[in-house]
Amino acid sequence: MEKINILIVDDRPENIIALEALLQRNDINLISTTNPNEALRLSWEMDIAIAMVDVQMPEMDGFELVEILKSNPRTKDILIIFVTAISKETKYAVKGLNTGAVDYLYKPLDPFVTSAKVDSFIQFVRNQREVKKKNKELEAYQKELIKAKELAEQGKRIKENFLANMSHEIRTPINGIIGIAKLLKNTGLNEEQLEMVNLLQISSDSLLGVINDVLDLSKIESGKFKINRTQTNVVSICNAVVNLLRIPSLEKKLELLTDLDPELPKFILADSLRLNQILMNLIGNAIKFTNHGTVMLKVQILDRKGNNLQIRFSVSDTGIGIAKEHIEKIFETFEQADEQTTIKFGGTGLGLSIVKNLAKLKGGTLEVQSEEFKGSTFSFTNWYEVLKDTEETLATIEKPLQPFNGVKILVAEDNPINKFLLVKILKSWNIDLDVVENGKDAIDMLKEHDYNLILMDTFMPIMNGLDAIRLIRGGYAAGKENIPIITFSAAVLDTDKETAIAAGANDVISKPFEPAILHQKITDFTTTG
Repeated sequence: MEKINILIVDDRPENIIALEALLQRNDINLISTTNPNEALRLSWEMDIAIAMVDVQMPEMDGFELVEILKSNPRTKDILIIFVTAISKETKYAVKGLNTGAVDYLYKPLDPFVTSAKVDSFIQFVRNQREVKKKNKELEAYQKELIKAKELAEQGKRIKENFLANMSHEIRTPINGIIGIAKLLKNTGLNEEQLEMVNLLQISSDSLLGVINDVLDLSKIESGKFKINRTQTNVVSICNAVVNLLRIPSLEKKLELLTDLDPELPKFILADSLRLNQILMNLIGNAIKFTNHGTVMLKVQILDRKGNNLQIRFSVSDTGIGIAKEHIEKIFETFEQADEQTTIKFGGTGLGLSIVKNLAKLKGGTLEVQSEEFKGSTFSFTNWYEVLKDTEETLATIEKPLQPFNGVKILVAEDNPINKFLLVKILKSWNIDLDVVENGKDAIDMLKEHDYNLILMDTFMPIMNGLDAIRLIRGGYAAGKENIPIITFSAAVLDTDKETAIAAGANDVISKPFEPAILHQKITDFTTTG
């Protein structure tokens, strides 16, 4: 235990000896002096906790000594006990307490009272020091927490930057592959070539799906993922997913079946995109891990409450199944049942993790029943509001995209494949265009020529698209500050789109893009009146 230093100040040595004899104990150090100036030096140099000061002393009385101690930041917290033989009148006690003392002891000293009072003050000092120690520890913890928070925020920023860059670097070439594959389809291919182009599209779509899974998971973890509920035809969604996945099931000679409750309403209030994503992942997984037999999507109504239905979507298969000890593991990010599963079947281990997170965000529950080597059933259950039947909008027959008349566009794109793809598409629409490879050339071209619209890639060398947009909006090309600008971005995080809009872009198109969407946006920004 740390010893407490107690200073005794008295001009009479016999009084000091008597006090020392009375207070002597193992947990305190007694320091004494008959000189008030010496007392000041000791108080300054040593960690004095309590000072027992005689009031009447030559040269400097006790009141003056204590006033000096209390005026110094280094000694102001010393507990002062006055020891006096003068009158016990109230005015002296008040003067002492006003000076900064915490108590008075009157001579002749009562041994029991003196010992008890000093003991209580020693305990007070220990408690006070413990509080200070805890406060220092708390301050240290606070500093560590602030540092940890800053590191976490820095890590989050690094992660988001990495994801944005990864998204751009990977999605940009995929955009080129998908776009050129679509152009190839329209060049009079024979049956064998068409089959190869279709395989090329399937492979690139699969790669794009993996990238989207990673980005979706990042959005979910960062709390930026939103559920948007709209009028949804649940039967149509189920049929569309099954039809889309029928080809891989036929390739494995599996039966892909549906069992839809006949009482399912036509329309419910749901996030159709995320429901589609859940079903795609569950059915895709079932096909992936089933080598023979069947995969079935079953949709049934479990309960009704007023205008709400509890609907269960179950995907059952006759596949490899999951051992009991691995069931929880399969829902973890980048995890599969075991290493052999990854080696034999491939995959990132993201699908079920995303399904689990989506189910939680949608307010539903995800359950799994499985028996190794016999098959599995994954079920997603949620409550949905039933919407009144309305006339479903008839799907418009896809029409050829009409050419433009008198439209001139400036294209800024550094990737050669994407540049080739854009030029090919825009020229097929009879658009007059100039093409540059960086933002600096774009703003210089704008100074010299007139355009109806600029298509600007976000990431380019020398000067990126966002910096170029800011200069245009700032008046770099006089009189052309308000020209419509659409940016292309392979980054799909909401923050990237917000940044582009904040820089002055009128709209953002994510890569890979659908030509029909680009055609519509060009129409919107170049049609006058």
